[in-house]
Amino acid sequence: MTADLPRPAFTEAAPLVSGRPQWRALQRHHDEIGGRHLRELFTTESSRGERYTAEGAGLYLDYSKQRITAETLGLLQDLAVACGLPGRIEAMFRGERINVTEKRAVLHTALRAPADEPIRVGGKDVSPEVHAVLEHMAAFCERVRGGQWTGHGGKPIRNVVNIGIGGSDLGPVMAYEALRHYSRRDLQFRFISNVDGTDFAEAVRDLDAAETLFVICSKTFTTLETLTNAHAARRWCIEALGDEKAVAKHFVAVSTNDQEVVKFGIDTKNMFGFWDWVGGRYSMDSAIGLSTMLAIGPENFRAMLAGFHAMDEHFRNAPLERNLPVLLGLLAVWNNNFLGAETLAVLPYEQYLKRFPAYLQQLTMESNGKHVTLDGRTVDYATSAIYWGEPGTNGQHSFYQLIHQGTRLIPCDFIGFCQPLNPLGQQHDLLMANLFAQSEALAFGKTAEEVHAEGTAAALVPHRTFEGNRPSNTILAEKLTPETLGALVALYEHSVFVQGVIWNIDSFDQWGVELGKALATRTAAELAAKDEPQLSHDSSTNTLIRRYRRLRHSGA
Repeated sequence: MTADLPRPAFTEAAPLVSGRPQWRALQRHHDEIGGRHLRELFTTESSRGERYTAEGAGLYLDYSKQRITAETLGLLQDLAVACGLPGRIEAMFRGERINVTEKRAVLHTALRAPADEPIRVGGKDVSPEVHAVLEHMAAFCERVRGGQWTGHGGKPIRNVVNIGIGGSDLGPVMAYEALRHYSRRDLQFRFISNVDGTDFAEAVRDLDAAETLFVICSKTFTTLETLTNAHAARRWCIEALGDEKAVAKHFVAVSTNDQEVVKFGIDTKNMFGFWDWVGGRYSMDSAIGLSTMLAIGPENFRAMLAGFHAMDEHFRNAPLERNLPVLLGLLAVWNNNFLGAETLAVLPYEQYLKRFPAYLQQLTMESNGKHVTLDGRTVDYATSAIYWGEPGTNGQHSFYQLIHQGTRLIPCDFIGFCQPLNPLGQQHDLLMANLFAQSEALAFGKTAEEVHAEGTAAALVPHRTFEGNRPSNTILAEKLTPETLGALVALYEHSVFVQGVIWNIDSFDQWGVELGKALATRTAAELAAKDEPQLSHDSSTNTLIRRYRRLRHSGA
């Protein structure tokens, strides 16, 4: 589909970013300002809280509590230009094969573009196909939600179970939890991803098979974990309903492999496709989002797509100095490569976003957890930080101690909303007061002199002193809506891309997951063998396999 496209110019041998003069300028700059405290920066710039902000697609970013100056920003932008960021952004939107190791375009942005906006891949406008799938999804969802689609015994669907793994699970489950406020409450949604049988058993334990629809998400319809769970669901359904023909009424597929889908027993009319230019972790707004659309309805799903598109347009057109994904990405590079921060905590002060940090883990670390450049050279600098987090205020009573007074520098992204979806007395004000207070405390801390002045016993002063100078961003939106969620996800998608461009790595492949999967296939056969297999692993793995085989059925 993309064979006629030229080889992107940015894959030609380029100096490692650490050898660029702009990188060395940032190192010298860090040597000059690295010891400055945020207390000093705010004192010398009284308007800092207004100056270091940006807005776009309904999101407001306050990055004034980052350990930067105007010069830092200028140097980071110089680095971005030297690394060809503006051209790389355009290359992505034009459908060039920027996923160079798989020779694929990267066009998740096409999934949320308007129908009248031509988007070409290999000379072909893919917009009609994208919107045909969306219409197919919408028609199906209306039938299920309206009760016209019934199960094998004629009952309407009351339970939807999404079976996938990786991006086919993390995106849908995150979106469902994030937008549960907008979901149909007479429909139950469950998500199965782990090949551990417990995940399947607990998901279906209390469900009536006659009212349950399974959405099987696998592009190739051969993904081992997903198909293992899908076949378990198939057996469960047939055993409960007593007829193999029931599969056609209780299973649909998100896939491109019609032969395997038919073999499974699913009518291809109930198969929803997507394309090789959609990476798994960038697919929640494709047909992979079918369970999301079933939950929130086609209108809200389209609103989410509009939020994605608004951030896409902002990213493509806003100048670097006011571009939210660019700023977020460059600040991540500054914290990672110059301040030495190895992790980043994402802290949403919104319970509905409880799965957002887990979603970002795959998006960021599978994208940028790379050790070689686009042309295959080993990097001599850190790439992706470790992303993690929990909703506030729960995290405050868990790991914030380490962020405030530990020995590691952990930048934070605080995410909050000005209007609650579930008003309850003054609780939202208290929630947001905690968000603002935590970012303030991390930035400014409390000196030993301030602690002593409070009358604290001298022996306790060191324990109650807060160093501060811990950097953070605050992202605010008016309310958590489908549009806002789309914009928020796109913000981080594009921030990941910005970081990958600076490091000159391929943010869209994931070869690192292949080796373990290949070894697991071999090992699974050895575990299941009736006779003692000839093992040729290392001594540790051989011993573990033999012990497992000995104990596997010892209690049976």
